[in-house]
Amino acid sequence: MSHDQINTTADKRDSFDPIAYINTPRWNMVSPGLTRIAELLEGLGNPQNRLRFVHVAGTNGKGSTCAMVAQILQEAGYTVGLFTSPYLIHFEERIRINGVPISLERLREVTIAVREVAETMADHPTEFELMTAVAFLYFAQEACDIVVAEVGLGGRLDSTNCISTVEVSAIANISYDHKALLGNTLAEIAGEKAGIIKQGVKVMSAEQPQEAWQVIAQRAQDLSAPLACVDLQALSGTNESFAYKGRHHLSLTLAARYQMNNAALALEVIDVLRDSGWRISEEAIYQGLKNTVWHGRFEVLRTNPTFIIDGAHNSEGVDALVDSLQSFYDQKIIFILGVMEDKDYPEMLEKILPLGKAFIAVQPNNPRALSVYKLARSIRFTGQELLGCSACIRPYEAKTIEDGVRQALSLAEENDVICACGSLYYLGDVVAALDTLDSKHS
Repeated sequence: MSHDQINTTADKRDSFDPIAYINTPRWNMVSPGLTRIAELLEGLGNPQNRLRFVHVAGTNGKGSTCAMVAQILQEAGYTVGLFTSPYLIHFEERIRINGVPISLERLREVTIAVREVAETMADHPTEFELMTAVAFLYFAQEACDIVVAEVGLGGRLDSTNCISTVEVSAIANISYDHKALLGNTLAEIAGEKAGIIKQGVKVMSAEQPQEAWQVIAQRAQDLSAPLACVDLQALSGTNESFAYKGRHHLSLTLAARYQMNNAALALEVIDVLRDSGWRISEEAIYQGLKNTVWHGRFEVLRTNPTFIIDGAHNSEGVDALVDSLQSFYDQKIIFILGVMEDKDYPEMLEKILPLGKAFIAVQPNNPRALSVYKLARSIRFTGQELLGCSACIRPYEAKTIEDGVRQALSLAEENDVICACGSLYYLGDVVAALDTLDSKHS
């Protein structure tokens, strides 16, 4: 090969946009199944088989639990991969080692390797399958000691479920979500989540509705997998200082009340790892919880007025958000709302509207997003049903997310609280909009 040919090849590699490739619309579909990811990983030499995993499923809280477990393991001195979704600000956030997102250069290199295999497949992998392969190949190349992997959707047929070397499986809170894909009952949804349980591998679960717990317990029994559950009766205190099963004065930087429950699940996972030989000191546990940062979950971006973002996107998530808002603030809230069309947003609105001082409807930049017009109409209809007055709630219909943030700030007085919620998919744009507006006024 000539120098010109070598340089041309290098230029093509340097100009390759891995994010655009992974997000190509024709790959961006939901097509459950493990056949494609198995073929893709086989072509890459099965990097997942060189890794050890903590595997976490659930409806709400699984991302926060993953972040806590990963931070504790990092504090214990291990090289820890963390694979989560979706991202908040930057695409690279989904793949991290010891808290540091994959660099764009490394993302490009690894994605090119994955692309070379994917393009030979008769049935091209989906976006999430490509991401999973990129993450596992990167973690293997970087010789991670352990990987904490969050299930993308469901569990049984999720592409992360191609792994076999699992140290512990964890199932966070299960509630109704993605009914079209996972089922219309808690038992059906739990069956999909419990699909991550492996033969003989210990399972830790959050407290679950009885209908869901029965399914998890049966699946664990069938696979001779020891099963245990978080004991919320043993949890006491506040985020600033709480106790769980003999550990006292634990603390979280994460503000939401529900994060203590996620911390209890993370502690149970860590104790399973310790029992199986992982060296994790008590100091690492305390520091790990204290140092965990997980953006977009009841995160206070600024004060005067207070501006909160929270990824509550289903009924249970909204319940947790409402609980935290009522615990911290004795006043009405200015809400910025953006939701996905396939969510049960009328039920979410029924829980949020009684807390609201004003409502701003926005449309997330996502193909599944509900339009501003439809959301505003639903807000008005739900307000009429709740308050018996069609004129009681008149939501502002924002032209853009920045317009929505600007409107919220214009309505707010110094002591007011603004809360942007409804979907994680648009919160990064809210952060960017707030930064832009702040810079214009600085």
